[in-house]
Amino acid sequence: MDKLRQLRLAKDAMDRDWSDSALDLDAVAAHAGYSRYHFVRAFKEAYGETPGQYLTHRRMERAEDLLRTAGLSVTEICHLVGFSSVGTFSTRFKAWTGLTPSEYRTRQGGRGAALIPGCYAMLWAGGFRRGPGTAHRNSGEAI
Repeated sequence: MDKLRQLRLAKDAMDRDWSDSALDLDAVAAHAGYSRYHFVRAFKEAYGETPGQYLTHRRMERAEDLLRTAGLSVTEICHLVGFSSVGTFSTRFKAWTGLTPSEYRTRQGGRGAALIPGCYAMLWAGGFRRGPGTAHRNSGEAI
């Protein structure tokens, strides 16, 4: 299997699981058949950014969409797009757009699709919490 094809498999895994806050660098690297350190170098060489940067950009794009269209709080959106800290999310969002999430919603809200009620957005995004006793993958280092 050629190098670029291996990296695409890992990139596809990140595209599929981008909202999982426990997305594991070792598991993604395994999709490409690399160690974590070799994977980071090869990914950056192929795509011009690290896997962590790529994942953050995917999450920011989705957050922009949700802030424009969904009736969810910033905290709910933060968690839906894979961040566990609202402060980190807000800082990265402002670096990405130049606006805080609230400022972005005020300026961009209602552009694009019709406003989606929060309960539907949460259901669609799988954002409802699992019940007690439900197993959750949380091993390794998150990207």
